[in-house]
Amino acid sequence: MKVIVLSPWDLALAALLIVALAGLSFHLRIGSEGALLVSAARSTAQLLLIGVVLKVLFANGHPVWVGLLASVMLVVAGREVMVRQKRRFVGWWGFGVGTLSMFVSSFAVSMLALLLVIGSEPWYAPQYAIPLLGMILGNTMNGISLGLDRLTQDAAHKRQIIESRLALGHDWRRAISDSRREAMRVGMIPIINAMSAAGIVSLPGMMTGQILAGTPPVEAVKYQILVMFLIAGGTGFGTMVAVSLAARRLFDERQRLRLDRLSPPAS
Repeated sequence: MKVIVLSPWDLALAALLIVALAGLSFHLRIGSEGALLVSAARSTAQLLLIGVVLKVLFANGHPVWVGLLASVMLVVAGREVMVRQKRRFVGWWGFGVGTLSMFVSSFAVSMLALLLVIGSEPWYAPQYAIPLLGMILGNTMNGISLGLDRLTQDAAHKRQIIESRLALGHDWRRAISDSRREAMRVGMIPIINAMSAAGIVSLPGMMTGQILAGTPPVEAVKYQILVMFLIAGGTGFGTMVAVSLAARRLFDERQRLRLDRLSPPAS
């Protein structure tokens, strides 16, 4: 099957949708036109840049360069988790909780897939390692962002309830158990919805890309099932680790709720 190459004019035609949407947002006074245009420009620049980087990396697939790019992806994802929080942890914890959780979950799941499932030679082949890590990391980032945001806001809103439980002799785990479970549930909602609708409501991106590139549909489906399960594992484990670490950070060694460890609510 011949691969259809897109020209700059093809992309420009698609970009008109963004321009039209921004114009409609301005006309209706929604206020999203600026963010929409900036995010579209940012996405275009980032994708073009990573396209050039991957072209060079695929031609020189040394493990050092693969590891360096993976580290950059992790750091950027950690920053995105931090800035999405309405009440983030102050100091190193604001960046560290999400980054550490994504490292533990996403990298572990990616290594499992590369070594035991895909079995590419070498195992760190960038054609497999980088796209796979990117998909897992991106979805894990979303889950952790939602989970942490729900936990910190819930703890602030339920301060009196949590402190009453502590006064009654409950330890910190029991005092915040409801909020912690709810935060984990919220963090896993996107991937659960994605798996539930895959194949009926939507055709996932990886499967669609492979089919457009000429891969037999059944083989594309197999890879998509693999990726969905890996993403679910990375997102679920990452969210659980992040929420657990954050919940512990909300209390000190004397079992006191420490909301002063969170930044003030955004005005």
